Amino acid sequence: MPHDLDTALTGISGILVTPYDDAGDVAPARLAPILDRALAAGVHMPVVNGNTGEFYALTTDEACTMVREVATLVDGRAPLLAGVGRGVRDACHLARASADAGASALMIHQPPDPFVSPRGTVDYVKAVIDAGGGLPVMLYLRNDTMGTQAIAELCALPGVKGVKWATPNPLKLAAAIAACDPGITWVCGLAEIWAPPLYVVGARGFTSGLINVWPERSVAIHAALAAGDYDKANSLIAGMRSFEEIRAEELNGTNVTAVKAALLAQGFHCGPTRPPSAWPLTDAQQARLDDFLATNGLT
Repeated sequence: MPHDLDTALTGISGILVTPYDDAGDVAPARLAPILDRALAAGVHMPVVNGNTGEFYALTTDEACTMVREVATLVDGRAPLLAGVGRGVRDACHLARASADAGASALMIHQPPDPFVSPRGTVDYVKAVIDAGGGLPVMLYLRNDTMGTQAIAELCALPGVKGVKWATPNPLKLAAAIAACDPGITWVCGLAEIWAPPLYVVGARGFTSGLINVWPERSVAIHAALAAGDYDKANSLIAGMRSFEEIRAEELNGTNVTAVKAALLAQGFHCGPTRPPSAWPLTDAQQARLDDFLATNGLT
C-alpha cells in the first residue's frame, strides 16, 4: 500500500524497542502487540533500528533480521523507516536489506567515527543512498558542529527528504532550514519535550520512544502542535516529563532502560537492555517510574 511519506515525516516517527528472548537473542515477534497499539493510537511512522531500538548494541545481521521481521509485522499499515549506519560497508549492506524488506525510507545514523569529516560524510551518505536503490532518506543529525554549509551539502544530495534534528540548538536549526531546499522536512529528533521550541523555528513532527509505552499521549501532543496550540501541547508534555527525566539520567544511559522497564510493568516482556546501557533501573528510578505509570493509569 503506497503511503504519503512527506506527511508521515511531519507526524510521529515512533522508535521501536528491540525485544530480546530469554537467551538474549533478538525476538521481533514480541513487538507485535506494542506495534499494534501504537498504530491503533495513530502513530504515523514506525522506526526500526533507531537508538531506542539499541541500534549500536545490535550486530548488522541482527539489524537485518529486525527490519525484515518488523516490515512483516507492519504489513503495509504505515510507512516503515529503517535505521542504517556504522561502517560504510555495514551501512550499505543494511540499506540493501532494508530495501529488500520493503522499508519505505532509510534513516541514516550520523557516523560516530572519531575522524569523521564533513566531505567524508557526504561520500558516506552518497554510498548509502546508492545501496538503498532509490529509497528516500532521512538524515539523523546528532552533532551540528559541521556547520550550516556542510549540512546544506548533505541535504542537497538526491533522495534526501528529511532531517532528524537531534541537537538542542533552535537557532542553528533555523539557519539550516534557511540554507536548504524548502522541500526538506525538519523533524524534532529530541522527542516530545523539545518539539515546541523546534516547531517555533520550523521543525514539523517529532521522534518518540514514549510511543512504546503511551502512544495516545504522543498522538495528543502532535495534534496540539499541528493545531498551533502550544499551551495544550506544553500541558500534555508536563504530564509525561517525569518519564523523560528518568530516561535522561546517567548520561542518557537509562534512555532505553526506562522504556523497557515500563513495558515490563505493562506485561510486555522485551528483555533487558544490552551494555553499555544501564540495566536495571535503580530502586529510586524504578519507584519514580512506578509512580508515573500509576498516576497515568498505564498499568
